[in-house]
Amino acid sequence: MKTLVLDTAWKNLVIALFEDGNLVTGLSEEAFKKQSEMLLAKLQELLKEAGWKLGDVDEIIVTDGPGSYTGLRIAMTTAKILGTQSHAKVRTISTLQLYAGDAPKANVILDARGGRVYAGHIENGKEIWKGIVPLENVERFLEDNPGDLYGEGELIGKDNLPSDFLKNAGALLEIASEVDNVDALVPCYMKESARYMA
Repeated sequence: MKTLVLDTAWKNLVIALFEDGNLVTGLSEEAFKKQSEMLLAKLQELLKEAGWKLGDVDEIIVTDGPGSYTGLRIAMTTAKILGTQSHAKVRTISTLQLYAGDAPKANVILDARGGRVYAGHIENGKEIWKGIVPLENVERFLEDNPGDLYGEGELIGKDNLPSDFLKNAGALLEIASEVDNVDALVPCYMKESARYMA
């Protein structure tokens, strides 16, 4: 099974090629607002390095959010085109899952602008809770959900653990959600959580 993982949802460009669950090659680098310029060229380089053609890919796993409006669409559009032009099935993971990987208990916060964060509590790779939380209530979210912190801890003056996106992608291969209708694939938009608004 040859798997292509794509993520352009936030500040990084992540492309990974796996065969039978083993990483063949990949890249993970900060490329904020440059993902659209870099994605296809870097993908071609990695395919060449692996000795693959696009037609060899059996499945594509793409992050479906949260993230930047434009960033989400870059990898998602690429996955949709590849999925409809080939036999490859398309599956999704969230951006929050990619940050946390299969950590036993993890919290991820990413800047949602306007004094808010995208927040998620992940356990062993699975999303337990996610929503949009005002910055002033993030501490309460963290108290309610003990775990390691990933993402952008600097938003609340805390250190966070670094995310190994390639390793995390490999850990999530088995639990990615299958997309029944590739044409209907859209980003997952998060709403403000009433639980943390007051």
